[in-house]
Amino acid sequence: MNTILLVEDDDTLNANIKLSLETEGYNVIAVRTAAAAEAAAPGADLIILDVTLPDGNGIELCRRLRKNIQTPVIFLTSCDDEADIVRGLDSGGDDYITKPFRLRELFSRIRANLRRIPDIPEMELTAVEQKLLGYLMMNREHYLTREQILEYLWDSKGIFVNDNTLSVNISRLREKLSRSSGCGRIVTKRGMGYKWTDS
Repeated sequence: MNTILLVEDDDTLNANIKLSLETEGYNVIAVRTAAAAEAAAPGADLIILDVTLPDGNGIELCRRLRKNIQTPVIFLTSCDDEADIVRGLDSGGDDYITKPFRLRELFSRIRANLRRIPDIPEMELTAVEQKLLGYLMMNREHYLTREQILEYLWDSKGIFVNDNTLSVNISRLREKLSRSSGCGRIVTKRGMGYKWTDS
């Protein structure tokens, strides 16, 4: 049973999400502060994190957590400005959902993030390869265009992946995947793009 750390300071929302996640079969640690979240984080398989907390900022908390753990982090917040989303992802977040949200979407994002890269422990990936593989796995069985992938991989800190570099990274990633048996593969379809498949 996966353990989810829920960091949400709104009492009603905290209780409702906790109950919904437990109904889905997850073990839930529900906290309301950054301090409590930092203490509980090492025992979680996934973290759902609000940005605005009574004793701090969720984005800064994510940066601190990333120094010690690689647990998937999904931001769940009413901060829907593009700059906030970019800051959240740049801080180490794996996904970003804005309120109001649908529970089915949250459950789907949780499942996708729980299936991500740690399932392939033998592979040594560069930062770009890891981000690329994570994006493909989060959208498994759905084709992503080169434009979608390039937009996702672009880093505001100065790391830019152009069209040629993307081809090189996909080729190298395929080569590494071929050495890890049973871990899935990247499929290409002309005119549609790339997708991750578990088969």
